[in-house]
Amino acid sequence: MNKIPLIENACKELLNYGVWDGRARCKYLIKRYLLHREMAKEDLIFWPTGLLAAGLWTCREELIKGGEKQAETAESAEAQQIIEMIENALAAYYVRWLKKDMPIMVIDDLLAGETLLNVYQEMRERSRTNLLGLSREVVREALDRLAAYAAKQPVDGTGGFRYRPAHGSMFVFVDGIGLACPFLYQYGETFGKAEYRELAVRQIVNFLSYGMDGGTGLPYHGYDMTDGCKHGIIGWGRAVGWLLRGMAGCLSSDYGRQRLEAPYRELVKAVLAWQRPDGYFSWQLQALEGPADTSATGMICAAIKQGIELGILTDPEYEQTLQTGKNAVYKSVKDGNVYDCSGECEGFGQYPQRYGAYPWALGMALVLEKGQ
Repeated sequence: MNKIPLIENACKELLNYGVWDGRARCKYLIKRYLLHREMAKEDLIFWPTGLLAAGLWTCREELIKGGEKQAETAESAEAQQIIEMIENALAAYYVRWLKKDMPIMVIDDLLAGETLLNVYQEMRERSRTNLLGLSREVVREALDRLAAYAAKQPVDGTGGFRYRPAHGSMFVFVDGIGLACPFLYQYGETFGKAEYRELAVRQIVNFLSYGMDGGTGLPYHGYDMTDGCKHGIIGWGRAVGWLLRGMAGCLSSDYGRQRLEAPYRELVKAVLAWQRPDGYFSWQLQALEGPADTSATGMICAAIKQGIELGILTDPEYEQTLQTGKNAVYKSVKDGNVYDCSGECEGFGQYPQRYGAYPWALGMALVLEKGQ
C-alpha cells in the first residue's frame, strides 16, 4: 500500500484537527464571559492528534530504518523528503503547544506525551541536544508536567482515574487506560520512577477487577465504585482497543509483565473469537452483522502487533489475525483517508452510528505500517 497520501493527510490533520477558528473563539468568549457558562477550552494536544503523532513517529522510524539499509537512490531521497515533512509537522504541533505554556486540559492529553517520550529517548540515546527544534531540557519539562498532572488526577476509592472529574463524575472509563497508561509506564521506565509504572498498572488491574464482563471476558465501557455498577455496553470496539492498547504499553519490562501478561493473553484470546471473516472487528465486537469499525480494528491489531513484537504472542494465529486485520483497514483507505470509522463516542451508551474518515482510524493505520 502507498502510505504517502496517508502521511500527507495525517500531517495536515495533526495541525488542523480540533483547532478553533475565529467563529469558535467568539462562541467560546460569549458563552464563557457574557453568559457565564462553563466551557471547555481549546485543547491543542487532544487525543485524536495524539494518535496521529504516534502514527507519524512510527512512519518516521520505519523510513529512517529503511534509509540506513539502502544506498543513495531516488527512493532514499524521496524517503528523506517524507521524513522532513513528518518532522516539520511534529515540530509545529508541539511548538504551538509549548508556546502556550503547555496547557493540559484532561487526562486524554497524556497520549500526546508518548511521542514526546520517543523524542527524548532518541536525543538521549544519540547524545543529541535538539530534535524537531526542541531542546532536551524543554522536552523533559513537558514530560514532567504531563506526569505531574496525572499524579494529581482525582481518583476513586481504589485509585482509578475518574474520567472528567471536573463535572463531578465518579465514573472510571476504559478510555483512560489507553490514553494515559502507556505514557505513564514508559515515563517511569525512562526516568527510573517506579511510582508512575505502578500508577499505570494500578489503573489496568482495577479495570480488570471491576469493569469486565464475566461471560464474554470483554470490557464494559466503565464502572462506578460507589455502587459497583458497570456502565455502557459490553464489547464496544474502541473500549476493547483502549484496554488492549493500555495493557500492551505496560509490557515492555518485567514490572508490568508479572501482573499484566497473563490477563493480556486472556483478553486477546477473548477478542480473537469476534474477528469477522472479512478481517474487521465490528463497532461492538459481538455485532458480527453490524457495521465494521476501522478504529476498533486498527487499535486492536496495533496492540496485538505490539504483543507479537515483545515475544508475548507467539502462536501463528496471532500473525494471521494481525495480517487479516491490517488488510481490512487498508481496504478502507481512499485518497489518504481511512473510512468506515465510527464517530466520536458521547458517553456511556451513546455511540452514534456515524461512519466516515476520522483521525483515530488514520493514526492507527499508520501505526500498523510498522515493519512493512
